[in-house]
Amino acid sequence: MIEYLENGTITSVKGIKAAGIFCGLKKQKKDLALIYSESPANVAGTFTLNKVQAAPLLISKDIISKDQKVRAILINSGNANACTGEKGLNNATETQEFCARHLGIEKEEVLVSSTGVIGIQLDIEKIKEGITKIQLSESNSAGHDAAEAILTTDTYPKSFACKVQLSNGEVRIGGICKGSGMIMPNMATMLAFIATDAEIPKHLAQNLILEAVNKSFNRISVDGDTSTNDMVVLMANGASKISINEENNDYKIFKVALRDLCKKMAMAIVKDGEGATKFISVKVASAKSETDADSAAKAVVNSSLVKTAIYGADANWGRILSAVGNSGINFSPEKVMIKVGELPLLNPGYDSNFDESIAKEILLQKEIDITIELNEGESSTTWWTCDFSEQYVKINANYRT
Repeated sequence: MIEYLENGTITSVKGIKAAGIFCGLKKQKKDLALIYSESPANVAGTFTLNKVQAAPLLISKDIISKDQKVRAILINSGNANACTGEKGLNNATETQEFCARHLGIEKEEVLVSSTGVIGIQLDIEKIKEGITKIQLSESNSAGHDAAEAILTTDTYPKSFACKVQLSNGEVRIGGICKGSGMIMPNMATMLAFIATDAEIPKHLAQNLILEAVNKSFNRISVDGDTSTNDMVVLMANGASKISINEENNDYKIFKVALRDLCKKMAMAIVKDGEGATKFISVKVASAKSETDADSAAKAVVNSSLVKTAIYGADANWGRILSAVGNSGINFSPEKVMIKVGELPLLNPGYDSNFDESIAKEILLQKEIDITIELNEGESSTTWWTCDFSEQYVKINANYRT
């Protein structure tokens, strides 16, 4: 029912064009992206929970909260336009208005988004000049250019697209995202822009993206920091002429596909975590409730001590158990079992007798599975994170320079 497209991206979706160019906000890399729908699209989204919210996020959040269709998303990297006061808000509005005039659409049909350094005013003249030079295209390369233009400390662009077979035909979902550092559940310094040619009512699109984000982007962590600019946006332009509603099985199929696409995007962000050398999957099983499972997993993926131990291939299960103990859930530590791969590091009753050499061999791999059995109930969850290396410190010690 779901088939991923080789070299797929957001322009794999019918009626979606894109572009990504260099406009001068960065020293030399692409820094301005535009996503455009040929027809008005219903739009839904989720946003950072950080109390400090960037000017473009406030504008886009307001548009999405209304019964307003959208045609375009303008994104710049190199400058977050956050903590920039009234001038920053005016700058974001001016670029939004300029983009709308250039495209021949209404201001409210343009979402704006920024990512980069906080606290510096946006050079809107460079953005305006860039907008006039943008050449929108429905080609795959244009989608990948847009994915490249939204990067900050990422090491590679992230694009995905899939075909979904429904009862009345095929729809497509495609997306681009960025994120590498300042990544914590409940969004992060990550941006994700997703489009589909399915016809979806706005309220249903909002429900779909909320559920997908909660099962994907809200289950990742790189460093435990949330940002000021995060957003995940879903545009549904209906170009396929195939409608989705809650009354048929197509809704369930589409929901699974969207969640799977978001999961792939979220995992790609973790794998590209700043300075990361290992991808870590943390499963918490047999918890009293899903809330407990999520709380425990979140505590583990956010633990610097766990992440540095994994980097050093040190089977220090005490750090994992301690992180669960810090999560605030009610459980009996003596019941817990902890495994890396298929190797038990800790059995119930604080029984720990494992081969250190085998454990080290597992922990030296690029992808590592950690399982924590709480033995308290029937609920489980899986979250994703990466290790902490010296490179993470170097990247963030010199971020502005």
